[in-house]
Amino acid sequence: MSLQIGDIAPDFQALTTDGRISFHEWLGSSWGVLFSHPKDFTPVCTTELGYMAKIKPEFDKRNVKILGISVDSVDDHARWKKDIEETQGAAVTYPMIGDPEMSVAKLYGMIHPNASGAASTRTAADNATVRTVFVVGPDKKVKLMLTYPMSTGRNFDEVLRVIDSMQLTSRHSVATPVNWKRGEEVIILASVSDEDAKKKFPGGWKAPRPYLRIVPQPEEAR
Repeated sequence: MSLQIGDIAPDFQALTTDGRISFHEWLGSSWGVLFSHPKDFTPVCTTELGYMAKIKPEFDKRNVKILGISVDSVDDHARWKKDIEETQGAAVTYPMIGDPEMSVAKLYGMIHPNASGAASTRTAADNATVRTVFVVGPDKKVKLMLTYPMSTGRNFDEVLRVIDSMQLTSRHSVATPVNWKRGEEVIILASVSDEDAKKKFPGGWKAPRPYLRIVPQPEEAR
């Protein structure tokens, strides 16, 4: 059974570049980004891990922990981290899971359940499905899943944008419109009656249609 948004993210124990972790315990009360790559020492993923290292402070501001994973060993990760820092100009300080048995990749449906063979002999093409981003909430539920093709680098600014939206909408009775960015107008949920909306949004709203009620973004403390 494949994971769906709203499912509890499967817990696991794994060895990482920061030592052994238990995923749910490691996550604690934070949000989390689990992002995978098919093979160490691959060009697109080298740029991705480097960019995540550069923007890690933005995730920290949002109480979001970052966790990388591939089906290579922790020793390979340690060597790859040096390449990433030298070529991308940023040191990877977030943990990276070593998953040579492919147990976490299979648990999260990132690779075929019958995949086999030593990680060292598998190619990036063999592991092509391991190009996924999961965002997990403090409630340990899956909030977002994105899977990218091998040839396309992921947009982690978009992941930040979606986290901003999910954190905002988890605290207020609103949704965010197309291409929304933090600070822009939002939409009152259809499940909120006009009577209740007047209490929640005393400043009123714009309504080009009865079902489309637009208000300024609620103030957020950071």
